[in-house]
Amino acid sequence: MAPLALRGPRSYIASMIEERFPAKSGRDVRLAMRRGLKGRCPACGQGRLFRSYLKPVDVCASCGEDLSHIRADDGPAWLTVLIVGHIVVALVLGIDGWAGWPLWQSMVFYPTLGLAMCLALLPVTKGLFIGAIWAGEAAHA
Repeated sequence: MAPLALRGPRSYIASMIEERFPAKSGRDVRLAMRRGLKGRCPACGQGRLFRSYLKPVDVCASCGEDLSHIRADDGPAWLTVLIVGHIVVALVLGIDGWAGWPLWQSMVFYPTLGLAMCLALLPVTKGLFIGAIWAGEAAHA
């Protein structure tokens, strides 16, 4: 393994995930997570992962992989709020004092931005968690 200084932060985080949650049966965690981010089946990358906004399919239409046992629970909501919270708070602190908006504009703009970002990111983070759980086979443990 290369020293920490020679690896980028992305490879460091991915290696930490793989060390802490090793994949069983040779499943590639990064590939499954990438496919989940795209809303595709973590097994084949072809079939759709969701049948509606946040409702995952029970069985992949392309490869027949059973995904009904995978439950992402609160992980996607936690990650979404973590990401959106950091971005919106940074914008509030960075823009609000500089722009000099009236209070009512700030009270309309920032919650609307936060809500829109949460609604856009939630399916993406749920796909990420489903891919990671599928690769680690945590639901069968």
